[in-house]
Order: sequence, then C-alpha cells, then structure tokens
Amino acid sequence: MIQKELLEQYGAVEKRYAKSDVIFEVNTNAHYYFQIISGEVKMNNYNEEGKEFIQGFFKPGESFGEPPLFVNRLYPANAIATEDSMILAITKDLFKKFLLEYPVEAISIIENLAQRLHYKATMAAEIASEDPEHRVLQLIDYAINHFDLSQHENGYLVDFTRQQIGDLTGLRVETVIRAIKSLEKKRMLKIINRKVYRKI
Repeated sequence: MIQKELLEQYGAVEKRYAKSDVIFEVNTNAHYYFQIISGEVKMNNYNEEGKEFIQGFFKPGESFGEPPLFVNRLYPANAIATEDSMILAITKDLFKKFLLEYPVEAISIIENLAQRLHYKATMAAEIASEDPEHRVLQLIDYAINHFDLSQHENGYLVDFTRQQIGDLTGLRVETVIRAIKSLEKKRMLKIINRKVYRKI
C-alpha cells in the first residue's frame, strides 16, 4: 500500500462510492490509479449468457485496475463497489510522475502486479480441471498460501461466500455447495455454523 499522504502530495483525491456503484466499466479508457481506503471492490466480467465471472476482490490498502494504466489499453473488466467504499484516485500522468520520483514504491507496484499474474496463471490451470472439488480446493489453498486468511482452532477460515467461490472458479453455486459438502465428508474441509474451514 502506498502511503495516502504521499499520493495526496501528487494530487490524489478521495472518492466515495456506494454499494453497487460502478467505478469503471469494461472497454473504457484507464485514467486513474485507484487505491482502497475503506470498503471492498470486485472486478468482473459477464459472458454471452450473462453469467458473472469474478476476476478478484480488493480490500482496504489494495489497488486495482493498474495494467491498462501502463499500456494504454481498455479495461478488460468492470470494477464495482461491493459495499460503501472510500477510494483514493490519482490521474495517470501524476501517478507516473510519482513512481519516477519514488522508485521503492514503483517496485512495490511491480511486485503487486507480479503476484496477481501468478494467481491468474495458477488458477487458470486449475480451473481447466473438470473436477469441481479440485477447483474449489485449489482456490482455497491458493488463498491460504498467498493471502492473509485467519487461522483458528478449526483450521483456516475461508473468507469467501459460496457464490464468490463459484464466480471465482466458474462453477454454479449449487455445484460449489455440493463440492464443499463432499470435501467435508472427506475431512478436507469443516463446516461450522455455515462457515467453511480448511483443515490444518
């Protein structure tokens, strides 16, 4: 996360978005660097049948939508606030000027983008699997190994809804529910008070 005060020195402004507000749409030009102060944002696409596919969820301290900013391409997905959010925005030109003058922060942005590329490459291979249980488990294990999932006595708390797991893996929510129940029977997951835990 880039310090808010640093970005504000280069003209960044706070923008408020209500839940379900669209921050940018697919196939539009990228004009800003966005960093979340509070709230949550999802990036998604819809296929020809109208099924949603979620590219990712972004939380406070995280940025989103950078790739088109650097290569002058259109956004490949929509960005939508999933709850009331406060987002820091800085214009493309001022953000590039900032990065030139703060190389340590530039390296941080590169590392962040590299992590996302690694996630997409890893999950693309896993999603190609026909086995729903495999898809669900691989998504959960990736989240455990690369994100800060909280650990409890029952295991790692899976901080995704069934719908979110479906959207992230390309599965129907009913299929996700069946896969989770099957994985519970195999003692690979636990379900306690409707919450899913990955066994340690």
